[in-house]
Amino acid sequence: MNNDKIFQMDFGKVYGLLLDKAARKDRKKAEVDEVICWLTGYSPEQLEASRSFGLCYGGFFRNAPQPNPNRALIKGVVCGVRVEEVEDPLMRESRYLDKLIDELAKGKPMEKILRK
Repeated sequence: MNNDKIFQMDFGKVYGLLLDKAARKDRKKAEVDEVICWLTGYSPEQLEASRSFGLCYGGFFRNAPQPNPNRALIKGVVCGVRVEEVEDPLMRESRYLDKLIDELAKGKPMEKILRK
């Protein structure tokens, strides 16, 4: 798979897909936003601006104000790949988010998702 295509996708579109995935399991937008803000350091207002502005998915991660240092605690498999073994730093950030949203959709409590 060509990673460039993924990272050039509109963040707002990807955000919508993440939101849909969580909503199918009765999780709320506020929870998705909390997970994304925890991972990236964006404020809720910055997250909304990024979503509305047309920022690309790669740019969203490249511009993250303060990536959470505890994101390295995120372990597991997403799409058959262990997130902690992904070599490309940008792809690893994307997989971290995928893993967190998967955990949210599976009903894990927020304190476990946010590695508290």
